[in-house]
Amino acid sequence: MRLLLRAEGAALLVFAVLAHAHLAPGQWGRFAALLLLPDLAMLGYLAGPAFGARAYNAAHSVVGPLLLASAGVAFAAQAALLWPLAAIWLAHIGLDRLLGYGLKYGQGFGHTHLGRLGPRDPW
Repeated sequence: MRLLLRAEGAALLVFAVLAHAHLAPGQWGRFAALLLLPDLAMLGYLAGPAFGARAYNAAHSVVGPLLLASAGVAFAAQAALLWPLAAIWLAHIGLDRLLGYGLKYGQGFGHTHLGRLGPRDPW
């Protein structure tokens, strides 16, 4: 199951990179500058694991970038800006999933929907 979920992340990453290439050709500087922006949500862990998990999940769920892309449909004049930003955000989520960083449970950063992060207990 874990392999399938990571493959899903890889597919999302590839789709998002190709979408960005189509929507904003030549704007790879902006892509690189914004790719890790959602990770600022990890600062929420300074307020505790439950709040940190909620902040992290809000920034790492596909709901946000899909709403942003939908806003590009609703406000067509802004689509040229919103769709590439949504693609960058989706690329980040796909990369995280590919690397095994899933959505977080409130017990702590290492408890994810993709399994436990960090060293495994051999027993």
